Amino acid sequence: MSFYRGMTCENVTIKGHGGTPITAYVAKPEGPGPFPGVVLIHHLPGWSELYIETTRRFAHHGYIAICANLYEREGGGSDGNPDDVAAKVRADGGISDAQMVGDTEAAVKWMRAQPNLNGKVGLIGSCSGGRHATIYACQKTDIDAVVDQWGGGVVMSAEELNAKKPVAPIDMTKGLSCPMLGLFGNDDRAPSPEQVNQHEAELKKHGKTYEFHRYDGAGHGFFYWHRPLYRPEQAMDGWSKIWAFFGKYLAK
Repeated sequence: MSFYRGMTCENVTIKGHGGTPITAYVAKPEGPGPFPGVVLIHHLPGWSELYIETTRRFAHHGYIAICANLYEREGGGSDGNPDDVAAKVRADGGISDAQMVGDTEAAVKWMRAQPNLNGKVGLIGSCSGGRHATIYACQKTDIDAVVDQWGGGVVMSAEELNAKKPVAPIDMTKGLSCPMLGLFGNDDRAPSPEQVNQHEAELKKHGKTYEFHRYDGAGHGFFYWHRPLYRPEQAMDGWSKIWAFFGKYLAK
């Protein structure tokens, strides 16, 4: 990895679920490559500055990175204020899992069309994005590694299922198509340590390749440097786990 690598960043339009055009933010490392690719699935606060910065962080580390605006339909286009859009999406019960899969598939297709891709694509998401990344990796076979950062709602009761979320992600585990990394805070309640245990048991049951790391003194969103939830020591260790995991499955 070349430290302080230059990069180019831009917004692109991709053809999302149902053929609807949506905007995605792209960061590409300088140089001929080939580079591995990472698709980021943003959290419920939306297509926020945090996720745009994280997209650039992956480019700095030598990955082509793309983060699609999964809430663009609900937010009046790509210029919608992320906080206002997130409030509307939250009030509407989130976006449908099917729409998320369609939009994410479009981002993966965009990535696989890049001429300087090394042929490997990873997926990462936190909070609702961790749940979404888990669903995608269990329904599709076009990614090579997935990272779930404290994805709540992987384990769901029958009462929590609805038209937008018809199947609990844990019940899709048999279809997981690639290695999974999970990062969790032991003070979190969504997912709780008990729910993480349930998910891990299901992964073991189906013989999946995975590694889970759990952090004491950390709750939900412990990577989020702009919030009181931030736990620097645990977050830095978590980042080291991400670089090692993607390095193993994508960078070779």
